[in-house]
Amino acid sequence: MLEQRYRWKNKHLRDHVSVLDGKLSPTLLLKNARYLNQAFREWKYGNIWIYNDRIVYVGEKLPENIDQCEIVDCDGLVLVPGYIEPHAHPFQLYNPHTLASYASQFGTTTLINDNLMLALQLDKKKAFSFLKEMRNIPSSMYWWCRFDAQTEIHNEEIIFSHGNVKSWLEHDAVLQGGELTGWPKLLDGDDLMLHWIQEAKRMRKKIEGHFPGASEKTLAKLMLLGADCDHEAMTGKDVYNRLMQGYTVSLRYSSIRPDLPILLEEMHQLGINHYDQMIFTTDGSSPSFYEQGMIDHMIRIAIDKGVPIMDAYNMGTINIARHYNIEYLHGNIATGRIANINFLTDETNPTPVSVLAKGKWVKRDGKPIAEDSQPISWKDEGFEPLQINWELDQDDLQYSMPFGIKMENTVIMKPYSISIDVSVDQLSTSHDECFFMLVDRHGKWRINTLLKGFASDLNGFASSFSNTGDFILIGKNKCDMINAFHRMKEMGGGIAVSENGSIVQEIPLNILGVMSDEKVESIIKKENELRHYLREKGYKHADPIYSLLFFSSTHLPYIRVTQQGMYDVMNKTVLFPTIMR
Repeated sequence: MLEQRYRWKNKHLRDHVSVLDGKLSPTLLLKNARYLNQAFREWKYGNIWIYNDRIVYVGEKLPENIDQCEIVDCDGLVLVPGYIEPHAHPFQLYNPHTLASYASQFGTTTLINDNLMLALQLDKKKAFSFLKEMRNIPSSMYWWCRFDAQTEIHNEEIIFSHGNVKSWLEHDAVLQGGELTGWPKLLDGDDLMLHWIQEAKRMRKKIEGHFPGASEKTLAKLMLLGADCDHEAMTGKDVYNRLMQGYTVSLRYSSIRPDLPILLEEMHQLGINHYDQMIFTTDGSSPSFYEQGMIDHMIRIAIDKGVPIMDAYNMGTINIARHYNIEYLHGNIATGRIANINFLTDETNPTPVSVLAKGKWVKRDGKPIAEDSQPISWKDEGFEPLQINWELDQDDLQYSMPFGIKMENTVIMKPYSISIDVSVDQLSTSHDECFFMLVDRHGKWRINTLLKGFASDLNGFASSFSNTGDFILIGKNKCDMINAFHRMKEMGGGIAVSENGSIVQEIPLNILGVMSDEKVESIIKKENELRHYLREKGYKHADPIYSLLFFSSTHLPYIRVTQQGMYDVMNKTVLFPTIMR
């Protein structure tokens, strides 16, 4: 299903040529610009002509016709291409629109986005309608095509049917298949997944891996089966092994894996000083992580760690565009490209003072420029608040399982034997074990166990934010857990915390129960408040938002709570099934 076959229609292309002929005026002229030219690997001086959303000329000449032209003298500024985030998860409390708007203020004007939430929560028609709507915002939005849900869900064969996956792959806004969280199935002989990889390659689209801890031999096998890039290098040696097997290596700096500084140090110790096969990603970090910036911050870290300035910028621009075969549109300041340009005060400070996205100012002299496009009607696009028409009661909070889940860190869970009395309505605060429930968003099933390592003094916590959109309840007190659930229900989805019968923390998520329609800045404030509160209550890991997201994620060891039940990841078996309500 092709929504837009060409970036510009024939008439537009003729208009672009007419600007060079003086028949039309550019809409924007950037004079005396010192800009990054990757073809020469040096800073060049020139004049940049822009017509609407496209750069139509870069060079020494000035246009003959400037009747309808805004003229900006760039003397004293340094111009670089708009940055690209190649691995965005745009549903981490924020939504794709607000994330794109926020990221553009830091110069990241192109995002390549995970489609998992769209695939799980919307039918194909509504999802594609949303992709079309995303074309109208200043940022450039591209997408992946997932091949699996990265958890055990009901009706996976329907959601990830051959027809659905093929339609996503064929969509012109989709640049890659993956990420391959289900790669063990691929190695075990899943030929349908291999067929989808083959189809992606036939369409000249990339395959993104997800290979944490993979051996050299495993990396080689996955390269043979079609993988192109991987973002799971956690050491310099991991980077080396991936480069040796022909991968593009995505260096990560995220809220749960802020690896970039140590990666660069260890790479340099190994003598890796060539960066053309490397790109940057923040890997869908929690909102508060982006207070410091996005790809601009990664470029700054790289420069501080001794990466040549040209290479630091290339890893956030042209290297990504070349990897995804979109260099003709993105990643450099040259004739024919989309007019995504960052204006810097200094080449060593990658955070821009002004930003052009598709030829429009989204930031000018340090201040954001309000979008002139219509706001998104989330309801019309199929993103409604949750309608929870069922109740939770004390009978649902019955616990009898012999073992629970223990948090080793933010995202790794192991089983442990339960030795405390779980028949009570309130657990002691002398330990870090809490009641835990995963319950179907439609109220059809539930699974109850104990969670160790999340908090020691948390009365009641409820969240509709999860990997699958099902509800998570955690707490020491069953009455407060139900009270938090009721508040979550009233909000139409979100995160709520109850203490002694009163709601003390909340984050409304009125878009499908997993995203907010508020600006990222507002979400950052609320997330910081929740994070601080949970730390006071005993949460000692890196990122509670990712903990919620990964309780069900079977691409990580060792045990998960899923729609199918308690799941042993290593043995691929359901240990205890969910209970029908």
